[in-house]
Amino acid sequence: MRFIIIKKKTLFMLVSVFILVLLTILFISFFNKTKETFNTDVYYKGNVEEKIMAFACNVDWGNEYIIPLLEILEKHDIKITFFVTGRWAENNPDLLKAIFNEGHEIGNHGYNHINYDQLSYEKNKEEILKADNTIQNILGIKPNFFAPPAGAYNENTIKACKDLNYDIIMWSIDTIDWREDSTKEKIKNRVIENIHNSAIVLMHPTKETIKALPEIIINILDKGYKIGKISDVVKTN
Repeated sequence: MRFIIIKKKTLFMLVSVFILVLLTILFISFFNKTKETFNTDVYYKGNVEEKIMAFACNVDWGNEYIIPLLEILEKHDIKITFFVTGRWAENNPDLLKAIFNEGHEIGNHGYNHINYDQLSYEKNKEEILKADNTIQNILGIKPNFFAPPAGAYNENTIKACKDLNYDIIMWSIDTIDWREDSTKEKIKNRVIENIHNSAIVLMHPTKETIKALPEIIINILDKGYKIGKISDVVKTN
């Protein structure tokens, strides 16, 4: 009788250990899958370990500074990425064409400048696709990168971007040039004090940005870095 009790306890322990190991394996597998699904295609910096930085200019306003910005970039023979909202593109097709015709890369900034982390999957997809269609109708090209307004995204955004064949672009250096207290010196220092390989520098078309940009460019180039587009620092399979 005692032999039977021990055997049952041993069997119970073996089954318990087996279940624990199985649950651990399943948890690790699920965690890795979640990490892959929700983080793989979100870039806070590029994946090219070279002395090159990308400028990402988000556009939903600031029309009066677009041409001066283009002139500065042309002077230094630099091509960057402009992330435009669909509503801005729709209202300013000539400015969008001017940017594109200068050889700059065009990215998707969503149709409306709203918080995408508060949207459902369907609404995320609708906003991104509407901007995509608007850009394609004006330029005849499909963007590959999506920059969520205010850097706000959620799992629904990532799933929508995957389904629409987009990579999500964030930043590793923020000029914070949109704030009212932003100045030329503040913008310049935020960039030159944080220079690194494959950096993504976020900016907007503002008065102070136009003032700071020439000195930022010269400083970066003097340090032996190149300045380019998102596609120059983000290499996807």
